[in-house]
This record gives sequence, C-alpha cells and structure tokens, in this order.
Amino acid sequence: MKFPSMAEAAGRTLGDEEVAAAERVIRSGMLNSVWGTEARLLEAEIARMYGVRHAISCSSGTAALHLSVVAAAPDPGDEIITTPITDFGTVAPILAQNAVPVFADVDPADGNLDPAAVASLIGPRTRAIMAVHLFGAPARIDELRALADAHGLALIEDCAQAWLTELPDPPAPEDQPAADGLPAADGAPLAGGTPRLAGTVGDVGCLSLQQWKHITCGDGGVVLTDDDERARRMRLFADKGWDRVAGRSHASFGLNYRMTELQAAVARAQLAKLPGVVGARRRTAALLLDALKDVPGVRLPRPDGHAWWLFPLVLPGGGAPELAADLAAAGIPARAGYLAEPLNRAPVWAAPVYGSSRYPLEGYRPAACPEAERLVAETLVIIDWNERYTTEHVEAVAREIARSLPRP
Repeated sequence: MKFPSMAEAAGRTLGDEEVAAAERVIRSGMLNSVWGTEARLLEAEIARMYGVRHAISCSSGTAALHLSVVAAAPDPGDEIITTPITDFGTVAPILAQNAVPVFADVDPADGNLDPAAVASLIGPRTRAIMAVHLFGAPARIDELRALADAHGLALIEDCAQAWLTELPDPPAPEDQPAADGLPAADGAPLAGGTPRLAGTVGDVGCLSLQQWKHITCGDGGVVLTDDDERARRMRLFADKGWDRVAGRSHASFGLNYRMTELQAAVARAQLAKLPGVVGARRRTAALLLDALKDVPGVRLPRPDGHAWWLFPLVLPGGGAPELAADLAAAGIPARAGYLAEPLNRAPVWAAPVYGSSRYPLEGYRPAACPEAERLVAETLVIIDWNERYTTEHVEAVAREIARSLPRP
C-alpha cells in the first residue's frame, strides 16, 4: 500500500486554486510584496483567523523565529530557554542574535517542554522562553506563560508544526493550584468563544509554510503578536530596517526576510484549505487512537487540540528503534526518535559560531536532558501523517503496530 507523502502532489492539497493565484501575480507584473497586495492580504487573513492584532509575513519559518528573538531583544550573552527536541531552525535565531540557547528537559509523555525543568534554569541572564508545540500537540503554554510573567520574560511559541492546534481553556486563577512551585496561570478564550489557538498566548507566535507543514508555499513564515511595539520592530527587521514612511531611511539593523507575492498568493489559497487539512488529519488520527487503545506497551498521544503534523507513539519500556524498523520494512512511513540526537547533544556546540570565534558560546556545554535523550534514543516512534490518508491506511498502520509489538 502506498502512503501519500507531503513530498508529492498526491499528499498535498495544491491544485487549481494555487495555479490561479500564481498566475494572477505573474500577470500583474509585481512579484515583490513591498509594492504588491498579496502578502498584506495574507497577513490580514491570518490575523483574523487567529484573533490577533498583527500577523507579519516573512520568507521562512526560521525567519519568523528570528523575528521573534528580535522582538524579545536579548543583549549579547543573554539566555533563551528552549527544548532540545526541535528543528535547528528553532535554535539558530538565538545564536544569530548573539544569545545563548539553554535546553530544558521535556515531558516524557509528549516531548513538549516541562515547565518545572524550565523554572529550574531561569537565571539573571534569562531573557525569554521559546516553547515548541511538538508534532502539533499543545505544549503546557499557560504554565509557561505564568512562569514568564513571574520573571519578566518574553514567551515565544514555535507553532511550525501546530497550525490550528487548540489550547485548553485555563482554569480560573483562583481555582488553579500552583504546580511545582509555579504561579497559577491566567488566560481566556478568544473573543466569541472560539478555541484559543497555539501562537496566541505567547508574546510572539511563529508559523511555517515550508514544504512539509500542514499548508505550504514552498517556504514562508508568519509571526503573530498583539504587541504594537514588537510588531513594529519585527516589520523593520524583516525589511532591512527600512522605514518606508520616512523614505530611503534605515531606522535600525535588519535583514531581508520579505515574503514574495508568489509565496503569499499560494499561501492564501492554501490557507482557505487549512481547516479541511487539520480536520481530515484529526479524523484519521482518532481512528488510529481507537484501534490502538488496547494495545499494551504503547503510550498514545493525547488527542485534545492536536493538529497531527506527525503521529507520535511512546514506548515507555523502550524498543522504539526496533518497532520503527519493523514498520518501515512493512511500508509504513515511520522512524524512531525524530532526530539523530536531541539538540543539546548535537555536534554543533563544539564548532565555531562566527569565523573562528566561539562567541557567545565560550565555555558553553549544554546540560543533560535525560527525558529528551531517552525519547530520542529509546522510546519515541513517529509516523508520518497526512490529510489524504484513508481508513485503509489507518488499518494498515494499526495492524503492523499490533503485529510488531511483543506480546505481554
């Protein structure tokens, strides 16, 4: 059985709408978003979908994360706490701003940041917390929000894998007990009673439109914020610090992270399909969860709010590499660990950063993250997921998992 892949047309929702969007831009003669309309329309549509004041388009998800670090405004040598289970695009922007990544351990159930581990690492140089909603599962963002507020830190949400991930409504502050020494969280649903979405609780949320994400324009990113000043700084940085109102005047340091009109037009066509993409993934994921509910030795992901970029399985007793190999041999698109090693163990930390300089990492050695390291090495299996999966695909995955796991 062939499984649709996001690397091919059969596993994407690209079609006539995207072709028409690209043709519209090409025939207009204006492919640059400074003078075009598509990027500004995309920003307005995403801001409305997410219920935020500002959505700022840029050239990639990594660029979006760089803008979020710019908004946090670390001084050289300041620290940003983040997760070791993520793409390097989460961490590269920290180094690009001469700040230092500090890796906190994760919840072994889903690989998302453990707020207690984050709390233990906050120090005088900490400037921000950068949370990742891993695989589309909601992180414990209200606890991280409360922690950030208590220490005067910025909170950044990396939602590259978490389009339309829904967050649980937080308990009323008076009803929410402090956990692990953390203050009670505050928060509220978006206006009109619609679900709160990942990316709307932090000071900045970051979205990706790269090839492998829920929707795509090849590469592209969007940052979300309700903060007018942060939005101003991010727009300036994404356009080389160019104050367009003042003429050819450069107000601050910046890079060229502009999204093109072609990217934006394709992204707008894709955005209209996003609810259907996430809905289809949720329907088939629910079928697999039901099929595996009685299979011993497997910890299933919590479905609440999940956007199912990937379908993760945790084997608390270990054996993930063996299960992933068995599934792959049977034609199931599965692999163990997600990363070759968690980022706190990546070889990059022994390499120079700029030229031959190690700045800002002189004497830097990332701390151990035992839960993350065990997930990657022993307990985590991820299965590619796709809006084109059918009941037959789900049945094949469930059958091979049940066949491959040892009987108790």
